Amino acid sequence: MSLLLTSVAFAAGAGVPVEYTCDGANVSPPLSWSGVPSGTRSLALIVDDPDAPNPAAPQRTWVHWVLYNIPPDSTGLPKNQNARPLPPGAHAGLNDWKHAGYDGPCPPVGRHRYFYKLYALDTALSDLHQPDKQRLERAMEGHVIGHAELVGTYQH
Repeated sequence: MSLLLTSVAFAAGAGVPVEYTCDGANVSPPLSWSGVPSGTRSLALIVDDPDAPNPAAPQRTWVHWVLYNIPPDSTGLPKNQNARPLPPGAHAGLNDWKHAGYDGPCPPVGRHRYFYKLYALDTALSDLHQPDKQRLERAMEGHVIGHAELVGTYQH
């Protein structure tokens, strides 16, 4: 069984509902996962948009959410995770708004893709003190033993 990431809020490849975007309540969607590989010591989640600022001429990947050290026995995150304590031991990193939490899709132009990426790691990471995506990815190097992705789209 391989790692699988899903949401009851939207299907893979489908539109992210307005509620989970800057046009709505801007709360994180509920996420569920299964098939965590044997030997997993922690999970990490990165949500980003590779189509910024314009999908016709992307210039950068915009980061919406960074979490790490999610317990390996967890099975998901609830809707509006920002309003709840993180799972025991989990830490939030900084998104590109410099917030330690979720900020939803808010594309300036066109329909963007949003990649929800879950990583199974063979270690628990040290406290990285609110890392950005790049710093977390460097810390994860050589430790990823499983990966799952859920892609949604959004346009104003």
